[in-house]
Amino acid sequence: MVFLTMQRHLCCRLLSRKFLEPNWSRSNIVVVAPLRKRWFGQPAAQTHPHLVAEGEITPGLTVEEFHSRRCKLVRSALKTFQGLKSTEHHLFIFPSATTSFMTNDIPYTFRQNTDFLYLCGFQEADSLLIIKANSESLTTGDHESILFVPRKDAAKELWDGPRSGAHGAAVLTGVDAAFNSNEVEKYLQHYNKEHKNYVLWYNHGHPVHADFNSRVVGQLMQDKRHKCVENTTNLMHRLRVFKSVAETSLMQQSVEIASAAFIDVMKFSKPMINEAQVWAKMDFECRMRGAEFLAYPPVVAGGARANIIHYITNNQVVRDGEMILMDAGCEFHGYTSDLTRTWPVSGRFTEAQKQLYNATLYVQEECIKLCTQAYSLDEIFTRMLHLLAEQLSNLGIIPPETPPAQQINLARKYCPHHVSHYLGMDVHDTSTVSRGMKLQPNMIVTVEPGIYIPSDDYSVASRYRGIGIRIEDNILVTDSNPINMSVTCPKNVEEIEELMSK
Repeated sequence: MVFLTMQRHLCCRLLSRKFLEPNWSRSNIVVVAPLRKRWFGQPAAQTHPHLVAEGEITPGLTVEEFHSRRCKLVRSALKTFQGLKSTEHHLFIFPSATTSFMTNDIPYTFRQNTDFLYLCGFQEADSLLIIKANSESLTTGDHESILFVPRKDAAKELWDGPRSGAHGAAVLTGVDAAFNSNEVEKYLQHYNKEHKNYVLWYNHGHPVHADFNSRVVGQLMQDKRHKCVENTTNLMHRLRVFKSVAETSLMQQSVEIASAAFIDVMKFSKPMINEAQVWAKMDFECRMRGAEFLAYPPVVAGGARANIIHYITNNQVVRDGEMILMDAGCEFHGYTSDLTRTWPVSGRFTEAQKQLYNATLYVQEECIKLCTQAYSLDEIFTRMLHLLAEQLSNLGIIPPETPPAQQINLARKYCPHHVSHYLGMDVHDTSTVSRGMKLQPNMIVTVEPGIYIPSDDYSVASRYRGIGIRIEDNILVTDSNPINMSVTCPKNVEEIEELMSK
């Protein structure tokens, strides 16, 4: 009954929306009639009730949440042009990702374009979302959303699996209208003919879909009936950096999956294990707990290879007495986790390893405390350098007579990366949001200091050379104290050694 009610509501919206073009083939608009059970191009409540609840587009995210995101986008965009009467109309274009092939007709694993997915939840390649608004939308966010999707094609579906088609896309997403993707050129030509001096919102700096960009949007931009072209990237990142309750819940699940997988990987590791086996174990444990795939190629670095910050070769043997530094996370229904742990493959830290590890852990825990509205990520980074300099001086790695400014330079030498980045649908999320802005509630960030001592740094005592350590947790910023979302993943020396002894 709930599903039929939603369909009737969508039918009314499709026929009554004031933004629909009066002359552009109203008969082409997909009106949603009650559906028998059918297959879609992605999990849906009708086919995957164990994953997707009624009223959700993707697991945990409702039709209403996606509509609210589009409203926020429109309001935020129109504020830029508030008071300018010559910019009555706004057209937003968001292409999906396309399928990439490793060879001939063998595809890579498909991952949807993040901004497109954020705004409509549709998972099929070679689709396009158009959002239309006018100046009245400034206060309400009212808009028309239109999807263009691959048409139903029995021959292609025989090989590649079901497609939703325009009808199914409208049912799944609750957009105002849906068409086959081969109609997008005709639609935009009509819009361009009927409107002048409109604002075109499109990520022209880094086009997501090369074919749409050259064949469709390129022609639109050449006609120059629009007043200006505005890049959507900054706008989208400012929205995505703040997580809703539902998004935070999905990210917490992603972090908990990765944390539990880390525990099993630590217990699985032993001297002479290959880094590739550790990688495979992490991938297996994340998938067994419901993650779709790892969020990025993991770093599995044994011994001195931990000093290569983005080491992803992962094909060497880890010998007795060495440590493993693993930087890994998973993607769970579109949301990522990003953790790092370092542990001794033998199960016991040497004294030198323990000293460097505890120094890193102290710095990390102090930095986590700073993830409040009083600090920016850049300010936490500056504090990290001072804390690292202090710890490295205590260990004699930085000579005690070193001037303060030189101590900071040496701390940067032994930790050449930033302490944090924003985390969300992408691992290095919302990259255009400045790390110089103060943190705000509902942001999620990483905290990941490290100490890396190269094997050939003869200014350092031999017992420390070749050791690389990083510890990374995922932190939710709140109105009060920060919340460590990955608190269940062991990181104290005693916890790790006890876990490894089982």
